[in-house]
Amino acid sequence: MDKRQIYIEGMHCQACELAIGDTLREIKDLKVKKISHQNGQLEIVYYGRELPLTAVFERIKKLGYNPSLEPIAKDKRQKASFSHWLYALLIVFGFYLVYRYLVWIGLFSWLEIGSSSLNYGASFLTGVAASLSTCLVVVGAVVMSFSAKYQAQGNFFQSSLRPHLFFHVGRLASFFLLGGFLGLAGSWLGFSQTFNAIFTFLVALVLLYLSFNILGFLPSLASFGLKTPAKFLGFWHSLRDSNHFLAPALLGALTFFLPCGFTQSMQLLALSSGSFWTGGLSLFLFALGTVPVLLLLGISTRKIKDFRSSLWKKVIGILIFLFAFYTLFSALALAGLNIDFFRQKSIGQTVEQGDYQIINMVVDYRGFTPNVFYLKKGLPVKWLIDGQQVSGCTNEIIVPSLGLSQKISSGENVVEFLPDKAGTIAFSCGMGMVRGQFIVE
Repeated sequence: MDKRQIYIEGMHCQACELAIGDTLREIKDLKVKKISHQNGQLEIVYYGRELPLTAVFERIKKLGYNPSLEPIAKDKRQKASFSHWLYALLIVFGFYLVYRYLVWIGLFSWLEIGSSSLNYGASFLTGVAASLSTCLVVVGAVVMSFSAKYQAQGNFFQSSLRPHLFFHVGRLASFFLLGGFLGLAGSWLGFSQTFNAIFTFLVALVLLYLSFNILGFLPSLASFGLKTPAKFLGFWHSLRDSNHFLAPALLGALTFFLPCGFTQSMQLLALSSGSFWTGGLSLFLFALGTVPVLLLLGISTRKIKDFRSSLWKKVIGILIFLFAFYTLFSALALAGLNIDFFRQKSIGQTVEQGDYQIINMVVDYRGFTPNVFYLKKGLPVKWLIDGQQVSGCTNEIIVPSLGLSQKISSGENVVEFLPDKAGTIAFSCGMGMVRGQFIVE
């Protein structure tokens, strides 16, 4: 028996521990006794004649980590240079320009992305970001492990394509159904508007913490004891080694429960949505965003090391930091406070007719048009809302400071209220994603 202590640089969460543990368990006669991302240490025991230390190191390096037999001094650890930060910011800005162009040509209209809405689109983009960071570590390790198992079975379709298609079909189906049930649970619990605002604020904090963790400023959430149960992991390993043709589909379905800060934050949003369809579609699109990278990884059975580089981690961390602030603004909107630094404002016309001031607004895939109205204090308002493309987020409009909540259906909807105080009155969709305001004079 040969017992060794190995020091590993680059682990930041439980997903890293899972990935390293999974690849090392494939080595015959080797057992992983203990692995901790918190202190960067791995303890292994080998029961064969001679420990294949070179193979152990190569497997760890292929996952993007740096192993050593000696403690890694702080001054020798990989650090991001100023140029890394600069390039990361330029890449993020480039992504933004590409995104704005795709919105301009109308490519994202089916995802409800526009100048005023990032509901389902944000779910999809978060999935893309996750597939290039945490998901690439934990789910990617699983994909690679069963890729090797099916590699010698039949033609390309049987050995490479079919198991991975089954895996992603199971993953997409479970994320839709379980996300929908989370939305239903939220509706059964009957969350108040204040609770939804607090809940969304907590989601923003989780995303913010996750961004700082990826950027290397904070430890992972697993440091606070948020880990996957050991029994579930045991079942996971046995299923991964199964030869049943449906095993990949079930593996994909079970990734819903794996430790990933991105997935957990999306699950919280689904719960707060209070809707089966909104919760289901949000998590389905999140999972769909992870498909391209994970499918490419599985078919090629090769780890894309550049995605684990310091530069790429900075890009993903900055993107999630921006998503966190977007979610924070949604929470503030649910509380009746609109803060929009980059949102394009469209001022609507107010017409006085008899005892009312009339305003007209359209709800479509772009959000609310117009989204800013000037009103007179003390004169009742008749708000005519044309529901042209009503979806999960925009099927309800709330005005927190007035205590108004109105379900929006296709066609004309009428809402009446009295602005009795001068100032700004914020309104938004039921999740705070799409926002507008009344300016009372």
